[in-house]
Parts: sequence; C-alpha cells; structure tokens
Amino acid sequence: MSSIRKLVAYQETTFIEGGRSAPRPLKLFGVAAVLKNPWAGRGFVEDLRPEIRSIAPELGALLTAEIIRAVGSGEAVEGYGKAAVVGTDGEVEHASALIHTLRFGNHYRQAVGAKSYLSFTNTRGGPDCPIVIPLMHKHDEGMRSHYLTVQFSILDAPAPDEIVVALGASVGGRPHHRIGDRYQDLREIEAGDA
Repeated sequence: MSSIRKLVAYQETTFIEGGRSAPRPLKLFGVAAVLKNPWAGRGFVEDLRPEIRSIAPELGALLTAEIIRAVGSGEAVEGYGKAAVVGTDGEVEHASALIHTLRFGNHYRQAVGAKSYLSFTNTRGGPDCPIVIPLMHKHDEGMRSHYLTVQFSILDAPAPDEIVVALGASVGGRPHHRIGDRYQDLREIEAGDA
C-alpha cells in the first residue's frame, strides 16, 4: 500500500502479577500501520465508501498477516481487538471508517476462527498519543479473564494528516483473574443474590 508510511510492532510478556508468578505468562501483541488519511485536506467528505473499499481490505489483510506472524498462529490468539487514531486534521469518523467495516475486520476474524465481535477504540490524537486496543476472548465476550488492553505509542505518529490503524492480540488471559465472568453475575442477579 503506497499510503503506508510505516509498520510498528509491539510485544510484552508478563511473568509476575500482584507479586506472584503467573502460572502461564501473559503475552500481549500489537501491530499498527501509519498511513496517509485519504480524506485529509478535502473538507467535509459526504461519501467515505470509495476510500473504505479501496483501502480497508488490503489494510485488514496486511495487519492480520503481521499480527499472526508476531503471535505465531491464528489458533494461538485468544484475545483480540482493533483500534484507530486519526491525526488532528481528521475526523474520528475517518478513523472509524477504516476499521468498522467487514472488509477490514473479517480478515482477522477468519484468521483466528473468532466468534466474538472485535472490540475497538477510535479516537483523535497527535504524535506519541496512546494507541489503546481493548481485547476480549475471540470465542466468548463474557469471559472476563481476557478483558485486557494493549497500549503503546508511536513517537512520530499520527501526524495531523495521518491515521494509525492497529490490531491487538493476547496469548492467555490475566494471570490471576478472580472476578468471575458475566454469566456468573447474571445467575446471581437472577437468583436475587446481591
């Protein structure tokens, strides 16, 4: 893609949480593309679809290949999510446009065999702003052990006329998760258990 200025990869592994060794280290991954905002400098653009259709599929395929390469396989991915940050000359709608389309997200969903929707953030910011990617379990959105966040920044991105588009993944959940899951809460509430 000629509009991509750079690709960035991020990885962290947590061995100790809460002063205790993790029974299984938590691995978090992020990959991001920094690209020219195709709507920058054009004023208010009514129809964003032509650029969505020309950019999102290729971007989705590229970032999916990068995150799978980083993790090792689609099967290994447990938690997943996406994010976009538009530079200050753009609209949040521009960030949303590239990630909130099946032409982008289906690449990742299919590569990891996911059933859950892709959790997301879409924001506006400048260089070195946080890129925050919320994660959830790829098969079960009520599984709170995988409510995680990948966060990193890129020192020189996004420029005012750029968009950062990112995918995140986890191998594992929080090391000592102990808050139950959504289904436990529902059972307790239905039973009148305060």
